[in-house]
Amino acid sequence: MIICDTHCDTLYMRALQPGETPCVTMENMKRGGMSLQTCTLFAGTRGMSDHPYDKAMAEYAAFERLAAEEGWTRVDSPLEAEEGSVKILLSIEGGEIFEGSVERVREFYDRGIRMAALTWNNENEIGHSAKSGSKEGIKPRGWEILREMASLRMAADTSHLNEAGFWDLIDRHSQPPMASHSCAKALCPHFRNLSDEQIRAMAARGGWIGVNFYPRFLREDGKASVRDIADHIDHMCQLGAQKNVGFGSDFDGIEYTPVDCASPADIPAILEELRRRGYGEADIAAIAGGNFLDYYRRLGW
Repeated sequence: MIICDTHCDTLYMRALQPGETPCVTMENMKRGGMSLQTCTLFAGTRGMSDHPYDKAMAEYAAFERLAAEEGWTRVDSPLEAEEGSVKILLSIEGGEIFEGSVERVREFYDRGIRMAALTWNNENEIGHSAKSGSKEGIKPRGWEILREMASLRMAADTSHLNEAGFWDLIDRHSQPPMASHSCAKALCPHFRNLSDEQIRAMAARGGWIGVNFYPRFLREDGKASVRDIADHIDHMCQLGAQKNVGFGSDFDGIEYTPVDCASPADIPAILEELRRRGYGEADIAAIAGGNFLDYYRRLGW
C-alpha cells in the first residue's frame, strides 16, 4: 500500500530550530510504511519582513544535507511514490517566499517544489490568511503567480488561506486546488478548518484535502487520538470527499500530537481504525495515498 503525507515542518526544525528533536526521521517513516513524505519550506512566522526567501533556502540546504548524509531521496513527481521505499516531495508554506516574483515560482519548481500553500498566518503579495478574518480575495499579483504555478502543474494549497481566497480558487483558478493540512470545521470550529460547504466544493472541483493531526484542529478541548483523526476523515467521506481525502499530519510543526499518533511510525494505527469502522481495503488504500496520487494525475502529471 502506498502511504502519503502532504505536510511536515521537519526542514524548518532541522535548519532553524536546532535544539528541537524531529519526529519525522527515516527510521520512523520506514516503521510507518511511508511511501511519500511531503516536507515543506516554511516562510517563518513574521511574514514578508523576515527574509522568507532566505529561510526557505536554509531549509532547502537542510534537505540537501539529509540527502547526502541520511539518504533522503527527492522525487520530481508524486507519481514516483512506490510501496516499500521512502521518497520526499518538497512544498512551500507561505507564498511570501516567492517575493511577489513569477520568476521565483520557476526557481522553486526547478528545486523540486510541487505544491505551494499561498499564505501562512500573514498577509502577503498573493492573498490573506484565514487568521486575518479578511474578506478580500486573491490579489492581482497573486493571480500572476497562480497562472505560472498552473503552467508548471504546481498545486495551489489553500491551507491557511482565507475563505474569500479559497472561493476565488474554486471558482476561477484553472486547476483544482488542494488543502495540504486542514480539518473539518463541523467537528472542531477552528478558523483553520474547512466548512462542510468548502469540503463539498473541494470534492466537486476535483481537489484534495489532507487531514491535519494537530489536536487543537481535531477537538475543541485539544485532547485528540487516532479516533479523532478518523472522525475527520470519515466526516469528509460522508460529504462526498471519499476520493479527495488523505493525510496531512503537520508533524514537526505542531506543539504536540495525538496521544497515540506521535510520528509517521503511528500512521498504520489510523488505517486500523478505519478498518474497525468498516472501511474496505480499496477505500483504505485510496485514503492512505491513492487519492493524493490521483489528484496529481488530474493536474496533468
